[in-house]
Amino acid sequence: MAQWNQLQQLETRYLEQLYHLYSDSFPMELRQFLAPWIESQDWAYAANKESHATLVFHNLLGEIDQQYSRFLQENNVLYQHNLRRIKQHLQSKYLEKPMDIARIVARCLWEEQRLLQTATTAVQVEKRDTKLDMEQKMKMLENLQDDFDFNYKTLKSQGGILMNIYFLSFKMGGLLTAMDYVQKNLTDEELADWKRRQQIACIGGPPNICLDRLETWITSLAESQLQIRQQIKKLEELQQKVSYKGDPIIQHRPALEEKIVDLFRNLMKSSFVVERQPCMPMHPDRPLVIKTGVQFTNKVRLLVKFPELNYQLKIKVCIDKESGDVAAIRGSRKFNILGTNTKVMNMEESNNGSLSAEFKHLVSYRASLIVTEELHLITFETEVYHQGLKIDLETHSLPVVVISNICQMPNAWASILWYNMLTNHQKNVNFFTKPPVGTWDQVAEVLSWQFSSTTKRGLTIEQLTTLAEKLLGPCVNYSGCQITWAKFCKENMAGKGFSFWVWLDNIIDLVKKYILALWNEGYIMGFISKERERAILSPKPPGTFLLRFSESSKEGGITFTWVEKDISGKTQMQSVEPYTKQQLNSMSFADIIMGYKIMDATNILVSPLVYLYPDIPKDEAFGKYCRPEAAPEPEMGGDSSSKSLPCFLRFV
Repeated sequence: MAQWNQLQQLETRYLEQLYHLYSDSFPMELRQFLAPWIESQDWAYAANKESHATLVFHNLLGEIDQQYSRFLQENNVLYQHNLRRIKQHLQSKYLEKPMDIARIVARCLWEEQRLLQTATTAVQVEKRDTKLDMEQKMKMLENLQDDFDFNYKTLKSQGGILMNIYFLSFKMGGLLTAMDYVQKNLTDEELADWKRRQQIACIGGPPNICLDRLETWITSLAESQLQIRQQIKKLEELQQKVSYKGDPIIQHRPALEEKIVDLFRNLMKSSFVVERQPCMPMHPDRPLVIKTGVQFTNKVRLLVKFPELNYQLKIKVCIDKESGDVAAIRGSRKFNILGTNTKVMNMEESNNGSLSAEFKHLVSYRASLIVTEELHLITFETEVYHQGLKIDLETHSLPVVVISNICQMPNAWASILWYNMLTNHQKNVNFFTKPPVGTWDQVAEVLSWQFSSTTKRGLTIEQLTTLAEKLLGPCVNYSGCQITWAKFCKENMAGKGFSFWVWLDNIIDLVKKYILALWNEGYIMGFISKERERAILSPKPPGTFLLRFSESSKEGGITFTWVEKDISGKTQMQSVEPYTKQQLNSMSFADIIMGYKIMDATNILVSPLVYLYPDIPKDEAFGKYCRPEAAPEPEMGGDSSSKSLPCFLRFV
């Protein structure tokens, strides 16, 4: 991820420090406008070598001119004014002293890196402190329990002294209060945080952390609770030996036992979780969408890891158990779970010895058509019998969308994205009766995840800005702009017969299946407006080209645009009709680029593609991705064009 993009995601306290880095000497606006270019330059070297500093400074002015041209075409008067002012200021101050601006920029970039490192370290420290805090709380519980054990044994040996009885009751109440506090911390904060991270991971966000540490803490707490329950029961023995009017044991023991049983029941219920959400094996990157008649997998786990429960808990799975109010909304559409819908939890099948059950052969079935905004819950149930207690356990998957045809996958996945992006509610199946709006900042992050989760690259700020413009139209600052569910997925884009999401989803599919290696290399500029394309290509020599996604193809297409000179020497931009998935099924895009030829003025086939923007030789960029038999043969005293891969010019 680009450094400037990372900085935008920092907390407010770090952003305040970032603001102080910039001044008139190096305005933050310039840093924002030229972020990728600025980060690509060696400012430290320029700060110590005047000839290089001069070159970089003039390139900087050229980049400003390109940005100015872009905003001129967009009629963005404010940005035009700011850029003109910035350029005049830089020229007046640094034209004769280019090393000075190089030192300033180098210093700012270094300070940015230091700020990022500080923020990263702080996050790591906070996580470590959370773990240490939890470990300290568990240690406190152990100490309280040790104190109670000591006082209980002392009381028993002394035959039941009144003061010790009062002291024992007081200690027990304090211990249960401490347990309640630790339990709330574990279930309401730590476990809830894990569940939210699981939601984010489902839609392509950072991978979720494992549950092993939480399992250790919760199991330890559950063991302590059962020990305390046994000690409370032993108080009955004291009551039988020594009893009198106003005996605190008679007064407080029932309440203490009720409290510890409630704590244990609630802990057991909270610790029954869906470790792996429903997912079809053929579509691992799109969980929570399941198709009727197709197998999907699920995994549940009990975080109270008692060996005596191994092979004792029979899990039953069903779908839409809580029909109630939602039945009317769904028109009473019902599903059934086919396959093995019961399974026994055990520690042998899991890699880490956790007490879990994995359902590998579940199938949903229903005959009628599916609506992709319908949300359904998969419910898992079991009963625990332990030390005389019967506890009913139930947990739910995140809401899933059930489709009947794979062509419904794009819209179904859009529903999953929107739901998990905007709510941490685990079972709000009525979400799409009135879907909330999202902000561009939220949408941009999720869109970038759709690439970074299945490729090696997310989206740059410039790429995201292009997408924002397609969704929202021209705007000075998209941050905070609101996007409706209909705008994202249902309404057609201006002048197009398809929605934004349908267009983007097909491009994602195109990248993953046909041009993944080129995308990972950073060779595909992808999302770029035609105005920006012209601005960056115009100063380049003929033969310079870039790769971008088609804006007109619903099915997902990629094209290339190159620079050429006409007879009068005027610079022109030429493009080809987009190559679609159907065409790329039979030939790799690298082969197409390497073999692309057009007829010149003398009726000779020549390649108009020479340098991939900004200046990478075509052979260097794409040669290694071509099939040997597809590469053009060298000319041997005659016309070898028949050995090449001609794709005649088709202008858009």
